[in-house]
Amino acid sequence: MPSTFLTERGDQFTRFSINYLVGITGERAGLAFHVHPHMLRHGCGYALANRGYDLRLIQDYLGHRDPKHTTRYTRTAAHRFAGLWE
Repeated sequence: MPSTFLTERGDQFTRFSINYLVGITGERAGLAFHVHPHMLRHGCGYALANRGYDLRLIQDYLGHRDPKHTTRYTRTAAHRFAGLWE
């Protein structure tokens, strides 16, 4: 499978290099906490839920086998139900 992101040498990024790049970017941004790549995945899940996307679509997009793992993103999107019973 071809890589989406390549190093300046044309090689695949290693897991270590991705962790390093994300971490150093968080430091340079002045964030008060350590940033790791999995946070990008969580951010994507929350963004999709807040935009009203279906749980099954988010589950498929994030590659979760069990919908229980995806419900964490939809629980915080309560504003989507405002006015539902009016």
